[in-house]
Parts: sequence; structure tokens; C-alpha cells
Amino acid sequence: SCLCGSAPCLLCGCCPSTKNSTISRLLFTFFLFLGTLVSIIMIIPGVEKELHKLPGFCEGSGSALGVQTNVDCNSFLGHKAVYRMGFAMAAFFCLFAVLMVCVRSSKDPRAALQNGFWFFKFLVLVGITVGAFYIPDGAFTSVWFYFGVVGSFLFILIQLVLLIDFAHSWSQRWLLNAGEGSAKGWYAALCTVTFIFYAASIAAVALLYVYYTKPEGCTEGKAFISINLILCLIVSVVSILPKIQEAQPHSGLLQASLITLYTIYITWSALANVPTQRCNPTLLLRNSTGSATATEPPTTWWDAPSIVGLVIFILCTFFISLRSSDHPQVNKLMLTEESGAGSGAGAGPGGAAEEGGVRRAYDNEQDGVSYNYSFFHLCLLLAALYIMMTLTNWYRPDESLQVLSSPWTAVWVKICSSWAGLLLYLWTLVAPLMLPDRDFS
Repeated sequence: SCLCGSAPCLLCGCCPSTKNSTISRLLFTFFLFLGTLVSIIMIIPGVEKELHKLPGFCEGSGSALGVQTNVDCNSFLGHKAVYRMGFAMAAFFCLFAVLMVCVRSSKDPRAALQNGFWFFKFLVLVGITVGAFYIPDGAFTSVWFYFGVVGSFLFILIQLVLLIDFAHSWSQRWLLNAGEGSAKGWYAALCTVTFIFYAASIAAVALLYVYYTKPEGCTEGKAFISINLILCLIVSVVSILPKIQEAQPHSGLLQASLITLYTIYITWSALANVPTQRCNPTLLLRNSTGSATATEPPTTWWDAPSIVGLVIFILCTFFISLRSSDHPQVNKLMLTEESGAGSGAGAGPGGAAEEGGVRRAYDNEQDGVSYNYSFFHLCLLLAALYIMMTLTNWYRPDESLQVLSSPWTAVWVKICSSWAGLLLYLWTLVAPLMLPDRDFS
């Protein structure tokens, strides 16, 4: 637990006692964030230009992206490095997802591998990363792009589940506070936040119409914005229908406004990948010489949707690592226990200290794990693929492997994920009416 060093042990001594399950999830998340930080560093223009010094990474002018042509691969090095870093993190979490299949409690010998040996895990991650940079180009970039697309789509759905759960918990908490204390103040806060979310959504829709559509043409952009706007209006109206309110007393416009705002963000992110310069002012095309055809400087790889996506990724990953939902249905879906569950024998600071001394990590999973180990690693695997696609703006080399461009695939994946999220939220509203015999409390 102390990473095999005296200095980390001293640092651990300053930390409060907590559960093994929480510490393990936080440390695995730290590994993911560490890989993300390395990926971000590698696409910084100054660092990207130095990557050609890595042995075998860009040898000669004929090895760029696996084709035998006189291509200067320097302009693709950051893109290639992020893909290999994403592959290394995905392989690392895939390894642990396989190793931890069917672990039921901390009495399983594999649980010690999950909750300890952190220094050696770090060495394994470093080893996989170094090996990833020696993967021959060939078809790796184009094939791994589609792995990233599928993984990112699934992680966006996980984000939507967490967002819907957060919205329902937020509304319930404030309504509960309104019933216990100053009702006017809490209801005013609910109305204010809901108004801000809807106002931001309306302003964002207007800006999308202004910057990502034209009076003539750009039909796809107009259709995507209009369809999502209509769907958001539908779920907002459904959330306040009398029958829905009877079945779901805590449903309301706060949840709908938050889902609407996130849907508009996904729409914006999708439009930022439309591969038509006329309909996408933020489009950036880089050819083999490193030049760009866009209004932004050639070295700018982080657009605004990617920065927002990075922030949402960090928040959702922490959410996965720290929180068990108060809603049984969400816990069943995310394979976690409810708050307070999974606290086996000796699962308390007092129980941990009975043998003498204060343990900074106590075993709370002797009677049963508090989360599914394999599913947790699968979530981090999908998160690694999502951040890989986000940092590369979902760009890929074109068929000639001469230009990095934004494909329609990225647009459709994001738009479909927004539709899936709205349908999922709509289902949380109508499910109690359609399945009256099930408990949705």
C-alpha cells in the first residue's frame, strides 16, 4: 500500500484511515490521470517536435505512418504518441479486468493483487507503455481509431448514466432540504439553477446556428441541432406531466435542464468534427508537411469542445472511483453496492486498530466486494479510449495517409450518443408507468 518506499509511507501516515476499496479505486484512477498527463505533454507542440528522437518512432522519411513515401512524419508524431499511450493504458486495464473476473471478496488471493503491489503495477504500466511505442505503424493507427470510436461511445453512455443519477440525486436532496427547512430558499435555488441551465442551452443553440450553419447548405448541421432541440423540449415537457409526477415525485425540470445542457454540448462537439470547412469554422487539417488550413494556428490541437470534454472526463472518472449511488437501479447497472454496503468484518477504523496501531487502509470487503473489480477496470479502459479520442480531436489519417482529417464517423458517434442519452433519460421517467410492478424508488 505504501508503494514500496519510506517517503510514501510517511505521506500515508498523514492521511486519514479509509477503506481499501476507496484507496484502490483512487490509485487506479491516478494511473489513468498520469497516462492522460503524459498524453497531453506529448501533443504540446514543442515536445511533439522532439518525439522523432525516440528510437524507431520516426526513422527515416519513408516510415511515416507505415507507408514508404517521402513524408515528413514530424507533424503526426503527437497523434501517434497519444494513440500508443492510449493503447498502453487500455491494455493495462484490460489485463486487470481479466485477472479480476469473479472476485467475490477480499478472501480471494487475487484481491491482494487488486489492493496492493502498487509499485509493481506502476512498473507494469511503464513496461507496456515503452513496448507500445515500438508497435510498427502499418494499419495500427487506422484500426485503433475504430477501437477508440467504439470505446468512446460506450464511455459517453456511462457518462450519461452518471449524469442522470447525479441530476436525480441533486433534485431529491434539494427537495428534501426544502421540506425540512426554509422551503422558499431551496425552491428559489432550484428555479435559479434550472433557469441558468436552460438559458445557457438556448444561448448555445443560437450560437450553433450562427457559427456551424449557413443560410444555404450545411443541411446536416441544421438537422442535428433542430432534432436535438426538439428532443430536449420533449423530455422537458414529459418530466413535468401530471402522470409522470405521480409516478416519479422527484422528477422535474432541474434534471431535464441538466440533460438538455449536456445534449447541446454533445451536439457542439459533433459539429466541431464536421469535415466541411464551410460548415465548421474550427476544422483543422494537417498535411504531411505540418501546415494547416484553418483559422487557428497549425499547432492548436485543443479546441473548446475537447477542453470541456476533458473536464467532464475528469469529473466522471472521479465519480466512478468514489461514489456509490443511493439508487438501487444505478448500483445494479454500475455493479456497485449501496452506500454502507460491503463492509465486512473489521471494516472500521476501530476494527483496523484492534491488532495494534492505526492502519491507513482497512479491509471492508471480507464479506463481499463493494464494487465489481472487472467492471471498474472496464470503465477505466473505456475512459482511456475516450481521452485518447478527445486529445486527438477524433482525427485520423485519410486514405492516402497524407493528411490528418476529421471523419463523419466521429460526428455520427457523438450524435447517436446524444440520442441514446435522451432516450435513456426518457426511460427513467416513463419506466414506473410502463412497469408498475417494479420498484423504482
